Order: sequence, then structure tokens, then C-alpha cells
Amino acid sequence: QVQLMESGGGSVRTGGSLRLSCQASGDTYCMGWFRQAPGMERERVATFYYDTGNINYRDVVQGRFTISPDKAKHTIYLQMNSLHPDDSGVYYCAARRSWRPSCSDPGDIEYWGQGTQVTVSS
Repeated sequence: QVQLMESGGGSVRTGGSLRLSCQASGDTYCMGWFRQAPGMERERVATFYYDTGNINYRDVVQGRFTISPDKAKHTIYLQMNSLHPDDSGVYYCAARRSWRPSCSDPGDIEYWGQGTQVTVSS
């Protein structure tokens, strides 16, 4: 069992920045962030793979969001810049311990954080 502890989030205006962090209680194969807006499906934001060091971003956040891993602390940080209202939602830290070709879909995820609200106002 892996526990995920999230911090960060909050409210900003369009163009602002926020930083999220997520610490896992143990080793994981992949860690990342998903988000969910009201009435919408949960969608992947970005994923980090520990074995390769690869990071995959959702197209709409590419160039604005950055994952920074701290392997020694089992922690990933998500720096979100140039935020706009479409980025609003509950952001969930996500992780998987066992290997799988991808950690891109909610069905690939074994562990979830409690979620943190991100609100971007115009």
C-alpha cells in the first residue's frame, strides 16, 4: 500500500502560477497528476516514470507545467505557470507500483491522493 500526501493548490488569476507537491510513502513505478473539473472526466496532466526518467505532459499544459522529481524523497512537484480558467479543477496525485506500459489513464492508477483544488479566475 502506498499513501500519497499532497500539498499546494489554491486560487489565482489568469496568468498566475501555483505549485503542487506530492510525497509517496514508498517506491513507485510512476507518479503524476490528474485533474477533474465539475461534470468532466478525470484526465491526465503529467506523468513521471521512475525507471526511465521520462515525463509525459498533456498537450494543453506542455510548456506551461513542469514536473520536478525528488527521487530520494519519493516526491514530485508540479509547477504550473500561465494558468487560465480551463486549468481549474481538483488535482489528484496518482501513482502505480507495478510496471505497466503506460500510466496515462485513470484505469492505470493504483493509488490516489485526496485531491487539491485549483481555481483560476479570469
